[in-house]
Amino acid sequence: MANYSEEEIRAFGLVKEALPKHVAVIMDGNGRWAKAKKLSRSAGHRAGVDRLRGIIRLSSDLGITSLTLYAFSTENWKRPSDEVGTLMALLIEYFTKEIDELFANNVRIRIIGAYEEFAPTVRNVIERAMKRTENNTGLNLNIALNYGSRAEILRAANLAMRQAIAQGKSEITADMLEQNLYTAGQPEVDLVIRTSGEQRFSNFLLYQISYAEFLFPKEYWPDFSDEAFIDALRVYQSRSRRFGGLEGNA
Repeated sequence: MANYSEEEIRAFGLVKEALPKHVAVIMDGNGRWAKAKKLSRSAGHRAGVDRLRGIIRLSSDLGITSLTLYAFSTENWKRPSDEVGTLMALLIEYFTKEIDELFANNVRIRIIGAYEEFAPTVRNVIERAMKRTENNTGLNLNIALNYGSRAEILRAANLAMRQAIAQGKSEITADMLEQNLYTAGQPEVDLVIRTSGEQRFSNFLLYQISYAEFLFPKEYWPDFSDEAFIDALRVYQSRSRRFGGLEGNA
C-alpha cells in the first residue's frame, strides 16, 4: 500500500480534504450472493473475506484514518453451528495470512466487541494480530467481532460510572462515556455503507454514527468492488453536511 497523491485522488473524481476520516461498513449479502450463484453459504463468506483486501488497501492508500468492518455480531451466534464454525475458521485464516502485509503497510488492527468470548484458538490469533500492529500509525482497522452497539454503550456507561464514583462525582459526562467506547480516540463515523440494499443499522455503532451519512448500495458484499467504493465516496462528497446547522447563509 502506498498513499495516493492529491493528483491521483483527483483522478478518481475525489477531493483529498473532503474524504471521510472514518468509514464504517456493514458487509451484508454473502449468503445471498452464494445462493444466486448456486454455491454454499461458506463459499459466500470466503468471497466476502477475499473482498476485504481491496477495501482495506484502498482505504489505506486514500489516507482514510479509520475503517470499521462489521464482521460478526452478537446476534450471529443464532446462525447454524456449522456456519459459525466456518466464520471462525475464516477469521483464523485471515489473520494468519494477511498479518504480514497489514503490518508492513502500517495498518493498526483493533478488535471492537467481546472477542474474549471466542474459543482460545480464535482469541489467540486475534490478540497476536493486535499486539503485532499496536504501534503502527497508519489506517486504524477496526474489526467488529461479537459486537453489539447496545452492549458497547452499556459497557462504556458502567466503566464511566465507576470512574465517576472513584473521582467523587455523581454523574458521568459525554467525554467520559466516549473515552470508554471501543473507538475511543478515533474520529466519529462520517460514512456508513451497508451493501445488499438492506436499509437498517443492525445494532452497529449507534453512538458513533450520530452525524454520519448513509449509503445502501444494492451490490452484495462480495461484488462491492473498489470502483463501487470510489463511487460511494463521490456520493459522500456531493452531500452537504450541516450537523444540524444551516447551509451557507440560509
